[in-house]
Amino acid sequence: MASSRIPRPPDWLLSKSERGNASTRLDAQHPGEQAWSQGNLVRPLVHGATYFAELFERLEATVEGDLVFFTDWQGDADERLTGEPGSEVAEVLGRADERGVDVRGLVWRSHSNLFGFTAGENLRLGEHLQKRGAEALLDMRVRHGGSHHQKLLVIRHRDDPTRDVAYVGGIDLCHSRRDDADHHGDPQALDTMADEYGETPPWHDIQAAISGPAVHDVETVFRERWEDPTPLSRSPFFWVRDRILGLDLSPDPLPEQAPPPPPVENGTHIVQLLRTYPDLRLNRDYPFAQGGERSVARGYTKALKQARRLVYIEDQYLWGHHIGNAFVQALKEHQDLHVLAVLPLHPDLDGASRVPELLGRRRAMLEMMEVAPDRVAAYGIENRAGTPIYVHAKCCLIDDTWATVGSDNFNRRSWTHDSELSAVVVDTDPDDPHAYARNLRLRLAREHLDRADDAAMDDCVDPVDMYAAFERSAATLDGWYDGGQVGPKPQGRLRRLEAPEMGRIARGLALVPYLLMHDPDGRPRSLRRADRF
Repeated sequence: MASSRIPRPPDWLLSKSERGNASTRLDAQHPGEQAWSQGNLVRPLVHGATYFAELFERLEATVEGDLVFFTDWQGDADERLTGEPGSEVAEVLGRADERGVDVRGLVWRSHSNLFGFTAGENLRLGEHLQKRGAEALLDMRVRHGGSHHQKLLVIRHRDDPTRDVAYVGGIDLCHSRRDDADHHGDPQALDTMADEYGETPPWHDIQAAISGPAVHDVETVFRERWEDPTPLSRSPFFWVRDRILGLDLSPDPLPEQAPPPPPVENGTHIVQLLRTYPDLRLNRDYPFAQGGERSVARGYTKALKQARRLVYIEDQYLWGHHIGNAFVQALKEHQDLHVLAVLPLHPDLDGASRVPELLGRRRAMLEMMEVAPDRVAAYGIENRAGTPIYVHAKCCLIDDTWATVGSDNFNRRSWTHDSELSAVVVDTDPDDPHAYARNLRLRLAREHLDRADDAAMDDCVDPVDMYAAFERSAATLDGWYDGGQVGPKPQGRLRRLEAPEMGRIARGLALVPYLLMHDPDGRPRSLRRADRF
């Protein structure tokens, strides 16, 4: 069991100087070297259907004078938040703006649809919202080949700040995200997913709902990006096309930022925001992140040094040597430490991109498994029909103490190259300082083990016991498949994943596209040479 002592935030969280970004005002409200907010309540919303249903209710309740700010990597104007007509993303946000709510959005412009991206869909979302009066802008202020990957939404109420809320996590306002615990998939599904996932790909994801002073911090992340004076795009083609379409090309001034919401009654959650911004080079740095910010990488690195028993991960990727190295050091130093990861069974796309992605996974998994073969395990998940579930969640829980939900994946791209945002929670409840992280861990484990209720989770309360429970469950289901699927299908959704097998030639051919396209490095040259973040 984890220690019952209240964790010391400085042991687990970055200080202002450790964040390594003197240009930001993110921590201006925090005293001294403190780079986090206290007195919050954070609720993990597991599954897009859960998040979207709450978001619909909250947006519909906004009134004149309220603020709604959001960022998005991918957006679909017609995605229905509840599945019902009238709950489409553009319709709900458009109605809010028409009621007098100040709706602002930054949507990544995206790369071309020809390369499997969503430039057309993102453009349509911006067009729809601008026609309704909302100021939703297409933002391409990224490093070459990079993206704005942050997924946040902030609602601030002019007349009642106790109702203010911020959402941070991995869920975009787009197709395929509205799935639930049964994992039959979103009826409004992407048509680009790999064949293994079927026509309505099952989708596993998490968003964190934050109440309390940390809402102000999330809002500041949005405001820093919005107020960047750099043009939204440097492409003459986009400038001409946007002019022809009549799109807004320059952000209007924001209203003055209100003070942080009051602490939540009995709010025991400390919240620290971690971010990635790349070094943009060519004298056009972000004014709020000169040379970039890599607090995501620094935050994980610091927290992993505290890990003693279990690091539980749900992630889309888990790629590369840099990621593997961070875990290898912790596994070497602490012989009782276990690492348990839930990942997609298959890459999300068919075709040539698969091989570099598998190479990335192989590089990370082999490094960890060679050091601690009996203390590292990775699993994919499937629904009851046997269809793989695409794991899009970005969640990490360390010793039921340090818990993060966000947009960043475990790869060098997320740690250095794209814009990212994650919310770390450390619970300071004097009666049970591990309640938040433990409850989230058990909530996720119950789903993957396919158990009916929390009463059936006694063998997972201890973190290392959960490692063993996953191992038993996956072995039983894998054995059923290996034996020809004779008899009833065993309970559970877990399938064991091994490091992908690849020949030397395949690895060699995949290495360059992997390093340059799939997992590029966004650090300044000085940090690359020193191999530091």
